[in-house]
Amino acid sequence: MVIQFTKMHGLGNDFVVIDAISQSINLSAEQIRKIADRHFGVGCDQLLLVEKPTNPLAEFRYRIFNADGGEVEQCGNGARCFALFVRAQGLTSNSIIPVETASGIIQLQVEEDLVTVDMGIPNFQPQSLPFITETREQTYTLLVNGAECTISAVSMGNPHAVLTVSDIENVDVPGIGSAIENHQQFPQRVNVGFMQIVNRQHIRLRVFERGAAETLACGTGACAAVAIGQMRGELDEEVSVQLPGGSLTIRWQGEGQNLLMTGPATTVFQGQINCD
Repeated sequence: MVIQFTKMHGLGNDFVVIDAISQSINLSAEQIRKIADRHFGVGCDQLLLVEKPTNPLAEFRYRIFNADGGEVEQCGNGARCFALFVRAQGLTSNSIIPVETASGIIQLQVEEDLVTVDMGIPNFQPQSLPFITETREQTYTLLVNGAECTISAVSMGNPHAVLTVSDIENVDVPGIGSAIENHQQFPQRVNVGFMQIVNRQHIRLRVFERGAAETLACGTGACAAVAIGQMRGELDEEVSVQLPGGSLTIRWQGEGQNLLMTGPATTVFQGQINCD
């Protein structure tokens, strides 16, 4: 099976994007891992599929697979790439694009080279992640690698745990990130963000993504960090999030309101791969 694909990235968080409307696609987890492999395949953090919607309110269905072959609910950087891809491929000419995801419909708005994604309402209820705990709190204490670790938790359509750190450069992201990702209180695993608050309008962030390890950028991770910082009274309504791959702007007016993420997306190259 020969598949036509486009390689894209959002701030270095890279994707293989596949039009599953114009070509018949039925990929196994093994085939996805082959495509995502950086030595023997194309290489990517996630593979994105563009499909016909099952919800009549959406223009497309957006499916996301991590490099390990597992399907996940949401990816903010991927959503921006998705928006530019469907326009570049002539699948739509609309500048506002409603898209169906596993966690509901999101709105993508294209503004030249930038895309604003309506990420919906952050959900702090532990069962939404899911996170096993007795009650909702602003912070939780986990036993991680033999030491106590303080986190906050939120769902952005996918699960996130966020730690506040004093120096983003001197933290064991792989060790702590992997331990929290696979912690028994997160039965479906979790994305782990490490947030350094520079001031009320600016944070630095590194993210250890579920099923992909640390990436150069994570859109939902940026949204989660800002939502948690605002919920704790530490951040303003508009925040610049500096990730290793670049910066995103996150705007949120508080609990019960939709959160908006704005950032770039870039096409790298197009090609084809044999997945037999």
